[in-house]
Amino acid sequence: MMDRGQKRTQGTPRQDRKDMNPRLKKFIGTLFMVVFVALYAVVVVAIAPRILTGASKMVELAFYAIAGLAWALPIMPLIWWMEKKKAG
Repeated sequence: MMDRGQKRTQGTPRQDRKDMNPRLKKFIGTLFMVVFVALYAVVVVAIAPRILTGASKMVELAFYAIAGLAWALPIMPLIWWMEKKKAG
């Protein structure tokens, strides 16, 4: 039992499970990013010839520039999660 003046040093069991080791978060996030970017690249390379048939070089350049940067949008929440510090 705890005395009234004693503070609890650990969070509730639910909080303890929610807080993940930062190194583990970064490892999981990095693995997910590598898999996602590889699959994203395969999809873009597979779709590009169908979309760009007969397109000018400028249209191709624009497509690949946009596709080359667009992968970052779905990954941003993952990066924020990886960098988020423990609560408390």
